[in-house]
Amino acid sequence: MKKVKLDIVGLSYSQTQSGAYALVLGEVNGRRRLPIIIGAFEAQAIAIEIEKMTPSRPLTHDLFKSMADTFHINIQEVIIYNLVDGVFYAKLMCSDGKNTHEVDARTSDAIALAVRFNAMIYTYEFILASAGIVIEGNDFLFLENMDSLTKESEADSLPSASKQQGFGDLSLEELQQKLKEAIAEEAYEKAARLRDELNKRGIS
Repeated sequence: MKKVKLDIVGLSYSQTQSGAYALVLGEVNGRRRLPIIIGAFEAQAIAIEIEKMTPSRPLTHDLFKSMADTFHINIQEVIIYNLVDGVFYAKLMCSDGKNTHEVDARTSDAIALAVRFNAMIYTYEFILASAGIVIEGNDFLFLENMDSLTKESEADSLPSASKQQGFGDLSLEELQQKLKEAIAEEAYEKAARLRDELNKRGIS
């Protein structure tokens, strides 16, 4: 299957799920975005490494990196290889210099490790085709709320999110219009929920 290279282009508070964050991966040299909802701890772990900050004590992903370095294991790439019922599945491609092994991982953990090992992030074309969101305009980079994410003292003091928004009562036309508006506003987490609702109704 054809692999598509991804970059991290967004990380922000989820507007519909309390205590969650929206991680947005972008197709390299393309206009498709892949929004993934992740937990606060994993979002913090990703943000700290992107900002090149050193926590007072090693985070779980830092510990994994230290152990891997000690035993000469390197993560060469991360592959988001499947999507089932809205859940993304990922695997780590690990090498000891002689052999390569696949290790199953949550996507959020896999991305947190990828930024520490400078590993490439990939997905397959069929995942982008079914779950990707196409944007208009030039490519961009945005990382929101980084200050609070990178402060361990604030890790547990997340803002209250709005009530989870349901779209079951909307017509197809209303869903499609709201999807266009969400993409225009760069509200990718909302757009992902609208996309999922359209997919449930057989509209791709």
